[in-house]
Amino acid sequence: VQLQASGGGLVQAGGYLRLSCAASGFTFGRSSMGWFRQAPGKEREFVALSRYGNSNAYYVESVKGRFTLSRDNAKNTVYLQMNSLKPEDTAVYYCAADTPPLIIQSEIRFARNYDYWGQGTLVTVSS
Repeated sequence: VQLQASGGGLVQAGGYLRLSCAASGFTFGRSSMGWFRQAPGKEREFVALSRYGNSNAYYVESVKGRFTLSRDNAKNTVYLQMNSLKPEDTAVYYCAADTPPLIIQSEIRFARNYDYWGQGTLVTVSS
C-alpha cells in the first residue's frame, strides 16, 4: 500500500493550493479517504473525509466553505482544494485511507482509526 501526497508549498494568506494523494495497493474505489493535518507542537487534526458510498464529504468546522475534498476513482487519487488560506492552516497535511471502510461516523476524526497514511506534504501560509 502506498499513499503519495503532493501539492504543498508556501502561499500568502488568502491564496490557494490543491493537494493530491495518489493511492495504490488497495481497492481505492471501495475505501474512505481522508485528510488530516498536524501543526508544530499539536496533535494530528481531522480535516476532511470522503466516505465510501457517500457522495458527501465531511469537514472540520474551521475549513468549511474554504476547503473541498474530491476524489477520482479512475485515477486512484483524492484531492483537497484549499482556498482562502489562513496562517492557522499551516501544517503538514496527510492523506489517510480507511480500507475496508469500517469507521463509523462518530469516529472519523480520530487518526488512530485509519489504516494507511501518506508521508505528508507541508503547507505554509504566510501572513
